[in-house]
Amino acid sequence: MEFIKHFSHLTKENTDIAGGKGASLGEMTQAGIPVPPGFVVLASGFDKFLEECLLKADIDAILSKVDHKDVNSVDGASAKIRAMILNTEFPKDIQGEVEEAFKSLDAQYVAVRSSATAEDAADASWAGELESYLNTTKDDLLGKVKLCWSSLFTPRAIFYRFEKGLNTTAVSVAVVIQKMIQSEVSGICFTVHPVTEDKNQMVIEAGYGLGEAIVGGKITPDTYIIDKEKLDFIEKYVSSQEMMIVKVGKSGTKEVTVETEKQEKQKISDHHIIELAKIFKKIEEHYKFPQDIEWAFEKGKYYILQSRPITTLSS
Repeated sequence: MEFIKHFSHLTKENTDIAGGKGASLGEMTQAGIPVPPGFVVLASGFDKFLEECLLKADIDAILSKVDHKDVNSVDGASAKIRAMILNTEFPKDIQGEVEEAFKSLDAQYVAVRSSATAEDAADASWAGELESYLNTTKDDLLGKVKLCWSSLFTPRAIFYRFEKGLNTTAVSVAVVIQKMIQSEVSGICFTVHPVTEDKNQMVIEAGYGLGEAIVGGKITPDTYIIDKEKLDFIEKYVSSQEMMIVKVGKSGTKEVTVETEKQEKQKISDHHIIELAKIFKKIEEHYKFPQDIEWAFEKGKYYILQSRPITTLSS
């Protein structure tokens, strides 16, 4: 396959073709970390789409006229470019490869995530600038890939590009397609305490349901502070959770009420937290750098959905 690589064929050296997210998932898969299976539509697929459909010159022309300090200018450019990408037919050769790779996952639902090739460099983290789509089915897969491609040109991403001086740099985007985990509990972990910067403490956050409730700041998660050497609890804060986000219908999510008897409880057992901490420690040791990790727990199994360097530490 020319435009597709499965995680098992990618490493951290492949950010140029798979973006930060795709390369990291490949690296962890190869290191034996429990990552849900998936593949990446390589940045070369997007580049070919732009070239084959004669969109590149038009996009460059629109961007060259942007005044990034003028909101209307940025919004107008974004709307034009995104409409061009979404209204252009998907190239047949890339479509065939995407559909074949999707079939090999044997998954009813997948997460489709943008992975910019300039992503997660120490001075230019695109995290949060680009788009992700959960619970995607075979029927809407190609449309979601195009939405991820076009999210390289959201107003935020265009502004970010100018702010970071990347407006004349070739930035491309790969798309990660990964078997969807319907998490009963999910969360994030910082392998170094993000506030005190204590290197011997990791902070694990956990909440019921899909992780977007935590990432989107809709709930206050449990927080567990772990001693990395002893793999034991330093502190534990259990918070009440009345709402969680779950999958609904074919490709949507919705907010539902947490069962009353679970609302005040610790989200995940002490045993499971320590088992997770061992995985997080292994990931940090593998990368030799503090990590910001997204994780999920489903049917008694742990899954690592993403890991990237913590870019906010002063040291």
